[in-house]
Amino acid sequence: MSAPAPASRALRFDTFELDLRAGELRKRGVKLRLQGQPLQVLAILLESAGNLVTREELRSQLWPADTFVDFDHSLHNAIARIREALADSAETPRYIETLPRRGYRFIAQVEQVRVELPLAPSENGNQTGQKVAAATQAKPRMALAFTLLALLAVGLVFWLVRTGSHATSAAPRLRSIAVLPLENLSGDPSQEYFADGMTDELITDLAKVGALRVISRTSVMRYKGTKKSLPEIARELNVDGIVEGSVLRSGNRVRITAQLLHAPTDQHLWAETYERDLGNVLKLQSEVAQTITRQVRVQLTPQQQALLRSSPAVNPEAYEAYLRGRYYLSNQFTMAEPLNKAKGYFEESIRKDPGFALAYSGLADSYVYLAFSGQGGLSPDHAYKSAKAALNKALELDDSIGEAYDTLGLMSWRFDWNWEAAGRNFNRAIALAPSYSCAHEDRAVYLSFLGQRAEALAEIATSNELDPGPSSAMTESAAQYQMRNYEALLDASRREVAANPNEWTGHYNLAVGYVGTGKLLEAISEYQKAVETSDGNPDAVASLAHAYAVIGRRAQAEKILHDLEHKSKSVYVSPYTFATIYAGLGEKDRAFEFLEKAYQQRSLDIPWHLKADLRIDNLRSDPRFQDLARRVGYPQ
Repeated sequence: MSAPAPASRALRFDTFELDLRAGELRKRGVKLRLQGQPLQVLAILLESAGNLVTREELRSQLWPADTFVDFDHSLHNAIARIREALADSAETPRYIETLPRRGYRFIAQVEQVRVELPLAPSENGNQTGQKVAAATQAKPRMALAFTLLALLAVGLVFWLVRTGSHATSAAPRLRSIAVLPLENLSGDPSQEYFADGMTDELITDLAKVGALRVISRTSVMRYKGTKKSLPEIARELNVDGIVEGSVLRSGNRVRITAQLLHAPTDQHLWAETYERDLGNVLKLQSEVAQTITRQVRVQLTPQQQALLRSSPAVNPEAYEAYLRGRYYLSNQFTMAEPLNKAKGYFEESIRKDPGFALAYSGLADSYVYLAFSGQGGLSPDHAYKSAKAALNKALELDDSIGEAYDTLGLMSWRFDWNWEAAGRNFNRAIALAPSYSCAHEDRAVYLSFLGQRAEALAEIATSNELDPGPSSAMTESAAQYQMRNYEALLDASRREVAANPNEWTGHYNLAVGYVGTGKLLEAISEYQKAVETSDGNPDAVASLAHAYAVIGRRAQAEKILHDLEHKSKSVYVSPYTFATIYAGLGEKDRAFEFLEKAYQQRSLDIPWHLKADLRIDNLRSDPRFQDLARRVGYPQ
């Protein structure tokens, strides 16, 4: 008589079945990706179907008191993952009902079923079974030993899960990671800048790790409040690791909860909570970054280890002002109003803590981007001196800030016209922070300016990997402009406009692409949008005037010229903008007069526009232009 097949208990509801022995949730026989704590929570709810399972009961069974996990966040995350797998809703639940501040109840009908497990295959049926039985009886001690070892192994695995062990030997090795926007748990919307800033700083710390590709802030911020699943986000960003978590600030105390997941499988790898005084927040961020690097099992160089351990104390009020400054600088770095707000907060941060290096670095960025925006009313000389003084102080206090060297590279290129120094500084920025996307983006455009096409395209590809979001199109637009590749410029700028139609640079770049491909009427429409969305950026205004002049609408071009001349009496307007309008009007002598003024004032437009700008193509054959290019020292 054959022995009955072994059986396992399963819990069935609707079209789902939870196999308790295998630890698998199936829908119509197809295994779903639910495991770890979410699966354990579901099992507990199913076992008590129809009854309230309190939060305290769940905590005691799955999150013992000595586990380093934020219980509230972890439970919320587990329930969210269960609902996602079941296609359930918290508002109109079919399966899991939330009883506010009390717990959860499974409300669907649940039945217990037996899952038959097949016997091990054999060639000779019962004879083989008899042989196995005989062999087992002949070696009872060996069988007992194997049984005990198996039980110990199962017990060890269960203990590791239940105690929240952070061992990483079995964790998958991760090569790329995205830090999703940390959730603001304060309940105060005005604290969003703080949560965003903490996200930004964690990304900045992780960007120092050369063996790990870390997605940029601009790309992850678009997932703030998203309903997309982690595997879906991971596919879009092309990463295999996701960090998510929350920030809670109460007075001068800060608590960060972070968890790491293997994105393709949604497997929970690690979770921990950190709490510090605000004055030690840099140390807190450093500890989180160091722990994550251990969990993903990347190899750190001694220099990278030292960089991550570097975490001086900071005045809490200075740090708060710094985060506010970074918030404005990161979100709208092409408009004067937010840039001036950022500058004010960085200056406040420095007043509160004169030894805070990052605040000086941020202040330098504010001056540089105010000058680049063309709307801050700053002369190049004023912007340069202020930015250089702030950068020198930042690097005097801490010479390991990769962002500061990136800014120094921009200044060497655009202010100093020192191409070799610019290259060295960009390289230094990337060496200190290999995943700092801004440095790769700036270096890509710089290489395009040098005419190193192959190297520029390779750097664009790298920056796109780190920043697959909208700003990658902005970088590509700038690089294609420098290479005078107008078809590619049209493609990149269309993506730029689609991603952010209210950003004036996209419309401006699209207009340049139209001019380069001979579509002047389309260009005028985009230049008009650039003028409107930039609140009258002088370069956009001058470009519109130039386009009017080229198609014969001279009166409109001259009116814009006169308006700019009037504006220049109260705020700084680069002489280069006037030169482009005069070039469009065919007044070459006046154009060269203003080009010479731009050269004498070391206008930022000279290194950016003079080599690539099609608005002055009718001047290039003139000996005066060739003399100017020689004095500027353009790389050939």
